[in-house]
Amino acid sequence: MLKFGSEGSKQFYDMFVLNPAHAEAHREGDIHIHDLDFLTLTTTCCQIQLSTLFKDGFSTGHGVLREPNDISSYSALACIAIQANQNDQHGGQSIVDFDYGMAPGVSKTFVKRFRDNLSRALTLKFSVENADDEAKDILAAIKEETGLIPSLQENEEFKAALMDKLSKWAAPETAAEVFDFAQKYAVKETRRATYQAMEALVHNLNTMNSRAGAQVPFSSINYGTDTSPEGRLVMEQILLATEAGLGRGETPIFPIQIFRVKEGVNYNPGDPNYDLFHLAIRVSAKRLFPNFSFLDAPYNLQYYKPGHPETEVAYMGCRTRVMGNAYDRSREIAPRRGNLSFTSINLPRIAIKANGDVDWFFQELESKLNLVVEQLDERFEIIARKKVYNFPFLMGQGVWIDSENLDWDSEVREVLKHGTLSVGFIGLAECLKALRGEHHGESEESQNLGLEIVGFMRNYLDRLTNERHMNYTLLATPAEGLSGRFVRIDRERFGVIPGVTDREYYTNSFHVPVYYPISAFDKISIEGPYHALTNAGHISYVEMDGDPTKNLEAFERIVRHMHDCGVGYGSINHPVDRDPLCGFNGIIGDTCPCCGREENGRPFERIRRITGYLVGTLDRFNNAKRAEERDRVKHRMD
Repeated sequence: MLKFGSEGSKQFYDMFVLNPAHAEAHREGDIHIHDLDFLTLTTTCCQIQLSTLFKDGFSTGHGVLREPNDISSYSALACIAIQANQNDQHGGQSIVDFDYGMAPGVSKTFVKRFRDNLSRALTLKFSVENADDEAKDILAAIKEETGLIPSLQENEEFKAALMDKLSKWAAPETAAEVFDFAQKYAVKETRRATYQAMEALVHNLNTMNSRAGAQVPFSSINYGTDTSPEGRLVMEQILLATEAGLGRGETPIFPIQIFRVKEGVNYNPGDPNYDLFHLAIRVSAKRLFPNFSFLDAPYNLQYYKPGHPETEVAYMGCRTRVMGNAYDRSREIAPRRGNLSFTSINLPRIAIKANGDVDWFFQELESKLNLVVEQLDERFEIIARKKVYNFPFLMGQGVWIDSENLDWDSEVREVLKHGTLSVGFIGLAECLKALRGEHHGESEESQNLGLEIVGFMRNYLDRLTNERHMNYTLLATPAEGLSGRFVRIDRERFGVIPGVTDREYYTNSFHVPVYYPISAFDKISIEGPYHALTNAGHISYVEMDGDPTKNLEAFERIVRHMHDCGVGYGSINHPVDRDPLCGFNGIIGDTCPCCGREENGRPFERIRRITGYLVGTLDRFNNAKRAEERDRVKHRMD
């Protein structure tokens, strides 16, 4: 029924809502209006900030959920927030501050566990009656007098204050034993509770539904840079829970996990989170997540301010990025903002029609940019007229920036201006083939022209941004169903053109074609410069052969090369197979290496990454994406 509704909505908007010029351009395949079925309803995605959302609690429409007080509640409410916000938007949901946002939950849990163990020690050592109350009173008095509370990292000043309070029962040596007992078991129990909370979060985000029960929320979490003991524990345990897998060892599909890489924080030996960087590499080599974002890339580093997590660039889902803010330059931050809408341009078609005339190509490209921006402006105008009550969680609970200052029936126009309107593109490789006979993986001249084309689009949008003080940004389109749609229309119109329309798909955004044999390092070096130009989002992949858990050094070399080449967001694909009958996880060919059965009856689970998301089967994807996955070559490591 949802599919019927979606297709009916698209038809209605095409006939009665869209500007006829925009509708024709979409139908004919010059452009693609993404999520057309939600044209008049909502925005795309949002970067959720847990620290602000959890303060004083929030409501999903049926009563208020209080501010959480332990790590298990933090985990549960994070899932609820993602689910609730997904029902207000048609795109993905990203938590920008997973490590910083969850760390207070660890702290609160530790205080509780320390108090419980202090109570046990008072009972066992001194036979104190009402030991629970006594423990509470002692800790409350220490907090009032010194401002100190029990902490995961042992604090000598707190220890001395506690020993002083215990002096009425015990000598200093015995009081020290009580502290050591409470500290030791509080650490142990908090670690276990944090693991269980992270395990629950992973399980919940792979099972809970939104969008009328049609699918699980498209969730992402960003972490990597909190160096506090509590934040470090959150990251360690989410990674270990991901490594362990779901109930029978399955690889989790959600949340997409993004490990922020930053020199001085986790990138080099001696950095405080260097051990977590290595753990992230180990887990990604087994489970495909986390992906890696790079805060040292110049276009990300320009926003970064040490000690201000809100200035750390975050990514959503398969690639989306929202950071610069021409509407308010003083708030160029990641949290509580998102993409409003995006529409993509068919680059190969313009190149085919140019017939080798590069000057004409750029003239036509500018014409299409004018058309797409006009269409995005009209879509913005539709959504801007909506009220807070149209977005009861996104706006009503202050998830979106400045929405907390609006009344229930206020128009959302001004606060939406913190978001982005994005122009996407697809098929740069085929575009270059049509213009020059070689794509950017084959020729340095084509690479230079590719950068000129993408740079032309970025400069056009930057000029508009500065003139209008609206955030027009350039997106390296993920192209889920689009890659096949464009080439199908173009093949019918122009015939089969070798290297251009002769496959079932156009290549994603600026990527080197998946079928082209190239080393992993050369591919990254070629694609890296495009990341700086695509400020609405980007990602680069490489394909590793074999089991990378047996060659973590090679895996790390690729991640470090991404960092050095200015990649903003990258990941490494490799086979992740599972036999659901015997439970074997690893690489499976025609037969299971563990039980020896062939793939008949119950099929093997083969986890692959499609447009940024992991899938356990390609059955639900169109022929274009199946063909793209089938054509992928493994990239050499030389």
